[in-house]
Amino acid sequence: MNPFERGWEGAREHAVTVLSVAGLVVVWQILAMIIANPLKLPAFTSVISALFIQWETILWVDLRVSLIHFAIGMTAGLLIALPVGMAMGWSRIADRIFDPIVELIRPIPPLAWIPFAIIWFGLTPQAAGFIVFVGAVFPILINSYVGFRSVPRIYVESAMVLGATRNRDLLRYVAFPSALPSIAAGIRIAMGIAWMCIVAAEMFGASTRSGLGYRLWEYYSLHMMEMVFLYMIVLGLLGLFIDRTFRFVVQERLLRWQEGIRQN
Repeated sequence: MNPFERGWEGAREHAVTVLSVAGLVVVWQILAMIIANPLKLPAFTSVISALFIQWETILWVDLRVSLIHFAIGMTAGLLIALPVGMAMGWSRIADRIFDPIVELIRPIPPLAWIPFAIIWFGLTPQAAGFIVFVGAVFPILINSYVGFRSVPRIYVESAMVLGATRNRDLLRYVAFPSALPSIAAGIRIAMGIAWMCIVAAEMFGASTRSGLGYRLWEYYSLHMMEMVFLYMIVLGLLGLFIDRTFRFVVQERLLRWQEGIRQN
């Protein structure tokens, strides 16, 4: 494919995306006019007006607070889940030690930890970050475990024949590259769950009096549904931006070799 054809293909894909979003906005506006009740469905124009009023608070206060919660929880989740998941997938002894503990705690919903998060950390960013951590840690851990557990034996045996006899070398040059697609998938799932946990933690008070989730609930209590919709859209756009950025870094840089055949 020559550069002109690649450029045309990219422009066509962007045009389809823009038309899809524009169609959704048109349908939204028409439905809001038909319903004619801003409590049930505020119009798109009302949400845009709310954005002009609220953008500074969103950008400099609420967004910053929610990103801090997200960063605390995801960082802690990665630091705990990756080594534990790798150890469980690579070592039978580690699997037997950690598996009962993981399977005992994993079914507990993250929101059930909110009372203890408040007691342990108070109304601080660490409390909301802890809820995010509980939601994010298990998808990363399970996918890391599956990735390391599924390393083909022939890869390990071939590496040992070539001289990689130490566990450290096998982990670095064989197991981790082989498990990386599964780990990346777990991190993507964890980021989606993390956003849901952020909103819930902030709505139920496990935070300071700010953040996207806190503000969303506050405006709901005031029946300002255009503000509620605005914060919902901000949450969706930010989650989309983080996911697309992660996909670009991981899939386009680290996992480009895994690209398969895609249909137009």
